[in-house]
Amino acid sequence: MAKRERVMRMSVEQPLWRALAGYRVLTMVYAIGLFISAYDEIARPWVAVAYYAVLAVWTLATLPRVANAASCTKRFLAVDLTIALAGILLTRLAETPARIEAGAPTLPSIWTAGAVLAFAIKGGWRWAAFASTLVAAANLIHRSGVPTRDTVHMVLLVWIASIAIGYVVEVARASERTLARALEIEAATRERERLARDIHDSVLQVLAMVQRRGAVIGGEAAELGRMAGEQEVALRTLVSGGLVPVSRVSDDAAEGAVVVAVEEPDESTGPVDLRALLAPYAGAKVSLAEPGAPVTLAPAAARELAAAVGAALDNVRRHAGEHARAWILVEDEPDEVIVTVRDDGPGIPEGRLAQAEGEGRLGVALSIRGRLRDLGGSAELISVPGQGTEVELKVPKADSASRGKAEQR
Repeated sequence: MAKRERVMRMSVEQPLWRALAGYRVLTMVYAIGLFISAYDEIARPWVAVAYYAVLAVWTLATLPRVANAASCTKRFLAVDLTIALAGILLTRLAETPARIEAGAPTLPSIWTAGAVLAFAIKGGWRWAAFASTLVAAANLIHRSGVPTRDTVHMVLLVWIASIAIGYVVEVARASERTLARALEIEAATRERERLARDIHDSVLQVLAMVQRRGAVIGGEAAELGRMAGEQEVALRTLVSGGLVPVSRVSDDAAEGAVVVAVEEPDESTGPVDLRALLAPYAGAKVSLAEPGAPVTLAPAAARELAAAVGAALDNVRRHAGEHARAWILVEDEPDEVIVTVRDDGPGIPEGRLAQAEGEGRLGVALSIRGRLRDLGGSAELISVPGQGTEVELKVPKADSASRGKAEQR
């Protein structure tokens, strides 16, 4: 199948949400384990049991809420942080003063950091600073305004880490938007080049022929030829400067984009003999030399290579004169297929190709080199004034085979 490109949106922060979901579950188990190990030392264990029951149900039931930014709403964040703060304050009711002064952990322990990190991933460093400040205030109240060194270390760690992660998320989002735009431009440019090749092989050729014939016939035909020439110039300008809008598909509310290949239906399902596609080009002024055995390529690769040969022959007819002869040589090498198009015309003056490309005449740049580049191949043009022009087209078989397998899928 033929390959085209479109842009699909995705979120680079999605791994952070998955990590946060795992962190919440693990830290919930850790907090409950700390409680079980110190059960006999807790003054009112029933308070802790009630809190941990709520914590476990809340953590497991809200796992879908931390699946992505769209599900993690402001209301959820507020309730989540409230549960963490309530656990810190309830520690004074469950623990003995001696254990609190000795630095016993709070009921939610490091689960609290998960609630703060959710703020950071959702809203950036400002939201993280707000949530971590509330956690720091709750810890100060829990310690009666005289926190231990371990408490200070934990509060500072949560505060700094959450703000840092929030800042990284903001930078990642900004970079993602820039990357999205760059990928959209790349996809649009490639689509523009594909359309330019097709237009050059059809519409532009017809307009150029009408212009030449009209000038020869004269009269009203000359005026028609002049109008065709104007339209040719306008169309070349549009093709060389315009951008084609690209499609967007997204299942996630986060911003960002990635270019993916999209398969289009194709009637061909197996390898194609390149000789059959090149045979129509043979004629009185075009000689075709080919191997006796089939030269097979993937359908898309064979069609594009044949179209590039057609574009080379069009250049021969346009620039080498009506009496010029051309020869097509097909070589089936083990790793690649080589097609050489040679003519006995006057050749191309030095610098003429660059000048034509600058004027918007993209026959060699797009119809020939562009096609081969998209196939992973190459096109080399050799021209000596007075000795004709030779165009050598190469397409690797390995890349063509991989394209053929993708088409059949």
